[in-house]
Amino acid sequence: MRMTFERMADRRPVETLVERDDGVVFAMRGAGGGAGLPHDLVHAVVETALPLRDGVWGCVADGVVWGSMRHVSGRRPPHAAERYDRLKRERAEAVQRAEAVADVVHRLAQGEEVLPAQVAAAGVPRERVGVAVEAVREATRRWAALPVGERWVVEWPAGPRRPGTGGRRR
Repeated sequence: MRMTFERMADRRPVETLVERDDGVVFAMRGAGGGAGLPHDLVHAVVETALPLRDGVWGCVADGVVWGSMRHVSGRRPPHAAERYDRLKRERAEAVQRAEAVADVVHRLAQGEEVLPAQVAAAGVPRERVGVAVEAVREATRRWAALPVGERWVVEWPAGPRRPGTGGRRR
């Protein structure tokens, strides 16, 4: 899967182009813009660095369509809505954990105070949190240096499909 993030001049909502491996393309609207790292890009960096395959982007790669996503092109697989509704339910806890982990890592990367209990609650070994923090710091520097209107393409690591996710990888 490929995600294309465009650097905006201000804090307008960021629209990310999401090209799934099954050929379906979506535009995903998210928070961020300007020099600040967009929320969805924070997730991509953290979920890749750790790795968290059942987080926000792993779910999208496996066919989940969030409410912030708009279909752009490509033929959706038969019964896609039923499948992604099932996946959302099955992975709700993992996605909530990914949200919490991304929040903790992003706050640490920005030098904000994070309680040791919050880091422990993330359920990620401390050394892995450190790796993700450095990845977010580097991404923040890279994003801030990206000229307005330029794009940053992130490739989601392809891997074997999870049982019951349907579809196939190219």
